[in-house]
Amino acid sequence: MTDRINHWIDGKPCEGVSERSGDVFDPATGQVRAKVPFAAQDDVDAAVAAASRALPGWRGTSLAGRTRVLFAFRELLSARRHELAKIVTSEHGKVESDAAGEVARAIENVEFACGAAQLLKGGFSENASTGVDVYSISQPLGVVGVISPFNFPAMVPLWFVPNALACGNTVVLKPSEKDPSAAMFIAELFAEAGLPDGVLNVLHGDKAAVDGLLEHRDVKAISFVGSTPIAKYVYETGTRHGKRVQALGGAKNHMVVLPDADLDLAADAAVSAGFGSAGERCMAVSVVVAVDPVGDELVAKIAERITRLRVGDGRRPTSEMGPLVTAAHHERVESYVEAGVEAGARLVVDGRGIEVDGEDGGFWLGPTLFDHVDPEMSIYTDEIFGPVLAVARAEGYDAALELINANAYGNGTAIFTNDGRAARRFQNEVEVGMVGVNVPIPVPVGYYSFGGWKDSLFGDSHAYGPEGFHFFTRTKVVTSRWPDPSQGGVNLGFPRNS
Repeated sequence: MTDRINHWIDGKPCEGVSERSGDVFDPATGQVRAKVPFAAQDDVDAAVAAASRALPGWRGTSLAGRTRVLFAFRELLSARRHELAKIVTSEHGKVESDAAGEVARAIENVEFACGAAQLLKGGFSENASTGVDVYSISQPLGVVGVISPFNFPAMVPLWFVPNALACGNTVVLKPSEKDPSAAMFIAELFAEAGLPDGVLNVLHGDKAAVDGLLEHRDVKAISFVGSTPIAKYVYETGTRHGKRVQALGGAKNHMVVLPDADLDLAADAAVSAGFGSAGERCMAVSVVVAVDPVGDELVAKIAERITRLRVGDGRRPTSEMGPLVTAAHHERVESYVEAGVEAGARLVVDGRGIEVDGEDGGFWLGPTLFDHVDPEMSIYTDEIFGPVLAVARAEGYDAALELINANAYGNGTAIFTNDGRAARRFQNEVEVGMVGVNVPIPVPVGYYSFGGWKDSLFGDSHAYGPEGFHFFTRTKVVTSRWPDPSQGGVNLGFPRNS
């Protein structure tokens, strides 16, 4: 019998009113493991109403009370981190070590949110004018929506939810319908940690649920992570309905390898960053820019490492790379391999038809490597979001930099070199939001903020860290005077400082 996953509304599971639903697959077998409901507008209204009812009480809870819940949640999450990692693997497909790393980074973000008391301090100016004090306070926005993607079903919700809660907001979380169980696990842990009913709600569904949140008058802000076309849609629709929006989009991350680099280190990094999580990462390296004359040697080293990778069921300890998340996504990624061959790129390693340690029905595509990829090819221009690594050649540093800066995306990039001057120049000149120097996946730690430039970000605020707290609050400035009762009189002039 297929399991059914429910919404989480007002502190308990809720079936909802919609008759529409979707299948949740086990990517390693291709079998349906659960049914997930697709919310109707009435379900959206119920979740937002629950969050609205809970808002006055949660907003009025002291900072100490809010952080006490976050600390308790952090302890529960840490104690049960392996359970959450197994849930991620069962629905997403990534190997358990990768899922465990995702949960570890999620815990890091929760720990940052536990410092809310320090992060929400305002400013104070005594006697700014004679007898007048001026101070600022940060207050919550209200009900906020979080729309998270399939590739990090535990980490991305916890980029946003802890910060939003710490700031005094209530939340409606809409996880990906492809792997929704991690969000339910998180909601249950928050309830166990003492979060009041209605403060966090989980709503499943597709575009109808997203539009319901984007257009709902009681939702004040939206946080989104996904592809660039959808991020742009979310930003434009949300702002048109008067909401504050941060929408993180797609990427085409380049890794530049200069001639002086340690090529073994660079090849290890390219394989790790290109094929971890089967390439289903917005921070995955998808283009290696080999600067002459190292291209041939670097490609050979990468290819040699790829052929040793063990692809299989993520629950098996020998597996290093798992399947893709759904059959439809597998078909899409495999079509790019065919397009690359047709466009004339050299297919060095073909991941189609690979032997795997798993079931025949799984959504398998092995690591794939192309060389001599030109910027007009679709395997270069498009975010493939799969285990397909492209190598482009550049005559020198300037050509490599120009290639990256001409790209529509600006999420993450890396440079591998032993030349400190070149690295410093690169970090200053590249038009990308997150830069790694001999670090292939430069995801910031929890006390910095995550986000790219150009078509990788819509809105002004990056995710988590200090910018996350800024996004989930609005500032109020209070000018206060306690005059001497003997003073008085009417003055129609404009107020002056004196």
